[in-house]
Order: sequence, then structure tokens, then C-alpha cells
Amino acid sequence: MGVTVEVHRVYRYPFEQVVASYLRKYPSPMEKHVTAVETVEEKTDLSTGIIYRRRIATCQNVIPEILRKVSVLKVPDIYLEEESWLNMQKRNMAMKTHCLTWTQYASLSEESVFRESLENPNWTDFTQKGRISVTGAGLLNCVLEAFAQSFLKQGVKKSIKIMETLLQEQCG
Repeated sequence: MGVTVEVHRVYRYPFEQVVASYLRKYPSPMEKHVTAVETVEEKTDLSTGIIYRRRIATCQNVIPEILRKVSVLKVPDIYLEEESWLNMQKRNMAMKTHCLTWTQYASLSEESVFRESLENPNWTDFTQKGRISVTGAGLLNCVLEAFAQSFLKQGVKKSIKIMETLLQEQCG
């Protein structure tokens, strides 16, 4: 089955500052669940100027203890892989993120884009669509998907708040 979460946000800051804040957003004392982010690959396409990055995020397992009675869910950390393509000429950055943990039981994927706002060139549009589906957990599939959807919605709100705080600190 699966569940989705979608968000659209306009940051009233220039594209370059929004992207810079995004790239340094984690780890942060404002979000204790993301414990590390490591850039494992970075390269620039000399013909287009597009900067490709692949990063691995380490996150604490936030699944409630009651559900961790299922042995496969009883892991300390969850790993996410993010790929991004930054095009400074076109002033956009596209990202794809997926979960590296529990791939045989669940899929989590997100597609996000930062781009210069059409409304104001000094603002930045952000769109994100995430999808989670759980299989192989029997009756727990729907419970886990509902928990994941709720957690993702809270995570999106927290992520936007962190971005706004970083941008306010950086830009005043």
C-alpha cells in the first residue's frame, strides 16, 4: 500500500544561502535524531558545472520500543543515502534520498527540489515528496506505515524550523 508526505515551502532567502544552510543543517543540536552526515562522493561535471554529491546520514532508530519487539526492527541506527545535483547556473538543486536499512521490509524514498522562486528571484521554492511502504510485517504493515507517516510529517516541520533558524542566523 504505502503512504506519502508532500510539502511546499517558500524560503524568503536567496537560493545560494538556502542551499548552503541545507548542506550544513545536520548534525545539529536542534535535531538529536540525526547523529552524522558524511559526504562519500562529490564530483563536478566540467561540461555542465553540476555538482553531484552522495551523502550518508546516520539517524537514531525512532521506532517505539513496543514495535522493536520484532527483532528486525531492533537496530540502534538507520542509514539514509542522499544524492544531490546542484546546478548554480539554473539555480536549482534536486535530491533523491532512500533508506539503506530494512530494504527487504520497507522502502522510504524522497525527492526534493530547491529552486529560485518564480515569484521573487531572491526567494527559494522548496518541494518534497516522500513515500514509505512496508511489506513483510503482516498486520504490522499498516501500523508501521501510519507511524512513519506521522513521524515524517513531524520531521518535515522540524526540518523547516531548523532551516529557518539557520537562515535567520546566517542572513539576519
